[in-house]
Parts: sequence; structure tokens; C-alpha cells
Amino acid sequence: MDTFPRRTALRAAAGTAGLATATVGLSATGGVASAATRSARQRAFTAAAAEFGVPERVLLAVSYLESRWDDHGGRPSSGAGYGPMHLTDLRTAAAGGSHHDSHGSTAADAGVAVEDPRGDTARRALRPTSPAESTPTARLQTIDLASELTGVDTETLRTDPVENIRGGAAVLAHYHRMSGARGREPGDFYGAVARYAGSDDEATAGFFADEVYAVLGEGAERVTVDGETVRLAATTARPDRSQLRSLGLRTARAAPPEGPDDLPVEWIPAPYEQLSDDPGSYGNHDQANRPDSQRITHIVIHDTECTYDVALGLVQDPEYVSWHYTIRSSDGHVAQHVRTEDVGWHAGNWYVNATSVGIEHEGFAAEPAWYTEAMYRASAKLVRHLARRFRIPLDRHHIIGHDNVPGTTPDDVAGMHWDPGPYWDWAHYFELLGADLPTWRADTGLVVVLPDFDANHVPYRGCDADDPSAACPVTGSAMIVLRTEPRDDAPLLSDPALNPDGSPQSMQLSDWGSRVVTGQVYAVAGSDDDWTAIWFNGRKAWLKSPASAPVVRPTLGVVAAPKAGSGRIPVYGRAYPEAGAYPDGVPPQELAPLQYSIPEGQRYAVGLVVDSEYYHAKTYDPSQHVVVRGEKYAQVQLGHRVAYVRLAEVDTWHV
Repeated sequence: MDTFPRRTALRAAAGTAGLATATVGLSATGGVASAATRSARQRAFTAAAAEFGVPERVLLAVSYLESRWDDHGGRPSSGAGYGPMHLTDLRTAAAGGSHHDSHGSTAADAGVAVEDPRGDTARRALRPTSPAESTPTARLQTIDLASELTGVDTETLRTDPVENIRGGAAVLAHYHRMSGARGREPGDFYGAVARYAGSDDEATAGFFADEVYAVLGEGAERVTVDGETVRLAATTARPDRSQLRSLGLRTARAAPPEGPDDLPVEWIPAPYEQLSDDPGSYGNHDQANRPDSQRITHIVIHDTECTYDVALGLVQDPEYVSWHYTIRSSDGHVAQHVRTEDVGWHAGNWYVNATSVGIEHEGFAAEPAWYTEAMYRASAKLVRHLARRFRIPLDRHHIIGHDNVPGTTPDDVAGMHWDPGPYWDWAHYFELLGADLPTWRADTGLVVVLPDFDANHVPYRGCDADDPSAACPVTGSAMIVLRTEPRDDAPLLSDPALNPDGSPQSMQLSDWGSRVVTGQVYAVAGSDDDWTAIWFNGRKAWLKSPASAPVVRPTLGVVAAPKAGSGRIPVYGRAYPEAGAYPDGVPPQELAPLQYSIPEGQRYAVGLVVDSEYYHAKTYDPSQHVVVRGEKYAQVQLGHRVAYVRLAEVDTWHV
């Protein structure tokens, strides 16, 4: 099968010693690290494998695909898994809320309006409510089985990495016995590995097992977040895939041909239904004819803020909202709900919705959740396929988080969502995409944000819903905070949409107003020793990037600046046409400048240049839908979120 190219170039470009990277092509010695170099974590794998009769290499590969060997301090993953072996305990880890209720908004506690997922101000706003939680099934409670097999209580299995590894080994051995396989070679454990995924369908269980055996063939090495070096030498195994049929799993419903050949995709459709006699009362997406009608220019990465099963219930509700794909955390299972030719209601901005594909990932941004390797790999396979199909560049101008989507009008900005959050590892994700976030050897006037995720410990607050002022656990982050001056004790910036009174932004996890994130590109505004200034939301912002451990690097790109004599130009949250471009019968949409503007003399990175478009879709009958086009806009990296400026109002050039 086509496995991911394991790249280290991106993190090597960050220039930080001791980066926690995965490395492939290790010599196929048939073993793991030598005794002299084994860390405590590595010794725990060796001991557990010997105790329960599981090949150590298989145990290491399963753990890598689930957790990349991290312990995460006993905190659950986005798929309710704990520890290096991702023993699942949905009963303990499951949380309320949903992706599209107030849980996702920075403004919810302030009592202001929350994001309308559709984001079309020409229609009645959608205000979804929180769903009910699902009931855990046995396959999602492997921690109970591990406890039964080892005699260790579930609390210890969740929090003690050594016991967690023992528990995972015991479960794998148990599944091996259930398979009826007699051999003890790595390939003989294919059925046990497939069952370990927790999948309820055969195709996804096979995908998970194939990815585990791909890791076996590639080898891997990294330093975990808590400083443990773990190695798996590349080795050849012949997996017995015939064992898959003996697991008794269901055969998933056939999917539309909108995924790569080596990634199973289940078709679980979102309903397109008229809800009343009113032709404008329908849900939960819009039919279209993309890319013939409109180019697909973006892929938007979301997290669900609910469990996978709850997300499926929501997307199948005709009165709720929709997105194109959902990816399960525990095993990387992919479900498609909306054809890519159609428009999902997911990003809170109608212009972005009409030109994007939305992908939800099972997760909770404020736990802090950690996302599994299985989910990252499945998502990267899917995004790489979609990007090739629709000719979408693999960069952070086009592959964006929901937190990078702008509000449509000034009133909407504060309520926009902030998922997938600081704990989504964009650098690793782009490694899996096989796409570097490129750097350059000399100063260009542009920089790309490239912190070392595992070493970047940002003191967030707000992970504990019962105590929002409490510090979040120490863990890696993709985000860097910005300050008003080049010193550690300087205030954070003030975002006029989030803090209209001019007070500084906070270190609350959800407060995106003074932060940049991995892969984003900004124009340099100055430097002072270890500090670099960038242009950000119309002002100068400082971030710390010492030469010994830089978090930004020079890069190439396109720059936009207001034309001479313009003074200050407006920025917009959507690239809508000018009034004269609308045909009869289609009301012109308001061009509402946001709270931000760009003064003459400042420069911003350009991600793409687009024709302005408005998809007029207010009736159930798609034959009545109209695409209106007008003048050109440039998408710029304005602040944490992107924004749009009229191309006629800026000069652009390559650097």
C-alpha cells in the first residue's frame, strides 16, 4: 500500500537540537534500541512484551500509531484513550458540547452571539444546540479489559505509563488468542492488531493494521514530550491479512469515490431535505456543482467537540448543520456525509463554505486533547488526495484551521470558533502530507512560524471547565504568543473585536487574539536581539525567536501593501463582489469592513488571489442557485485569521 513519506526536513528546518521527530529508514537489524540506549519507556515495552508474549516490535508499532509513545500525563486523547497504548475509557473521558454550540466560541461566556456555522447573512442564522452524549460500547472500553487481564485498577492504567504499556500488551495477547493464530512472529499478530483498533468495520480495522505494519517496515525514533527516547528499527514482516475476516466485523456501506484507494471511506449521508412549504426552509447543506460552478480553494480542519457517534447523529439531522467528512480518533475511520461538489455548513463564513471542504476530527480542543497518530495519518491521506484532485496547494494559506477562518461582519468576529486549537500539531501533519513548510537561507522580509511543537510549552489557562483560571497541563503547542514590545513581561496585544475596550488579550486557551500558529507566514516589521516583529492586524507585534531556538524562519512568498497615498485600506471577512456585479433578482450583499484595517507602509503575506464570489443559494431547488462574480481580492494573513483586501487597493510583489 502507499504509505506516508516520513519527512524530517520540516522540523530540521526549525533548527532546534533534540527535536522529537519520527525517523524512517533505520537499519533493519530486526530489533529495537540497544540495551545501553534504552530509556525507561523503552524498557517498559521490552518487559511487557516478554511478560505477555507479544513481539516487542508489534507492541512498539501499535503504540506509535496510537500515541507516538507519549504518556500525556494521564490525560485522555480526543478519542478517550489513555497512555502510550491508548487504552480507551469513553466513560471517563467523554465530555458534553458540540462543535457548533457555544462551547466553540471565545465569546460564549461574555453573552454575545456565537458562530452561525452557515455564515450567510442573507439567510436566517442557524443556532444549533448541544447534543446528548452517546453510550460507551465494549470496544471503546479497552481499559476495562486491560484491568481484568492484569488485575490493575483502571485509574492506575490511565495514569501510570508502565502499567498502561502492560495493559496494552495484555490486550494484544488476548486478541491474539481470540484470533486462533498460533505463530509468534510479528506477521502472525495482524488480526490482534486489527482488533486493537476498536473499529466496528472490517475496512477500517484493516487500514489501522496496515498502518501499524507500515510503521514496522519504516522504523521510527523520537523523543517523547516527557523526554523519553524510544526507537523501533525498520524490519520486514509478512502480515497474515487473512485473519481480518475472522474478526466478525461489519462491512461498511459503500462510499462515493471521494477518497484515496488506500483509505476506506464510509458513506453516511447528511440529509438534503425540505423542512416546510417555505422553499427557503431546508437543510442541512446546499447542493452545488463544484468545481465546475466554483473552485474549491481551501480545506478546513475542525475538531468535533463531541464524540464520533454524537457527531454522526448531528450530521444526519436535517435541521442541524453539515460538513463533508468526519474522522474517528481511535482508528482513523473516515465517514463522508456531503459530496465534495456540494456546500457544507461548517466554517461560519459563507464565502469560505462555498469554496472549501470541511473535515471534522473527533476531538476536544480544551481538554487539552491529544490527537492520535491514526487520525493524523488518515486525515493526511484524505487531504493529500483532495488537494491533488482539486489542485489545492499544500500550504497553510489553503489548508487552514477553523480558527483561521475570518468572521463575515464586525458583529461575527468575536463569536468565531477556535478549533482545532493549540494542540493540533501542524508541523507533524504537514510531514505526513509530504509537504514542507518551506524556509529560505537568507532574510526575505517574510517569515514562517515553525516552533518545535514538543518543546513549545505555552502557559495557557482554561482547560478545566470547573476552574477557568487554573493553569493548563504542560504539553506541546503549535502556537506562539505575541507582545506589544520586545520583552517577556510586555502586555499581549489587544484585539479590537475580542476586547473593544483596548485591554490586552489573555492566556486563556481559547483566546486567539494575540497568537500565531505553525505554518502561518507574516511580513517582518523589525527586530531587536532575540525578538522579531511582524505586522499583525494593522499593528506591530513582537515574538521571541532566539537564534539558539528560533520559532520563525525566513521564507519566500508574495507580499501586499496599500498603494501609495491610500492612507489606510479596509479588510474584509469575505471576498464578495461589488454591487454592480449582481444580476437582477439577486440582492447585492453588504461589503462590511471588519474592525481591522491596514495602514500605508505595512506589508502582509498573500496566500492567494481570487475572483470575488457570492453563491446565492436560498431555496431548496438548486436550479435557482446563482454564482455571482466580480472584482479580484487577495487573501492575506492579517492576524491569527486570514482576511481579504481588494486587489485594486494594494501593490503586490514576490520576495
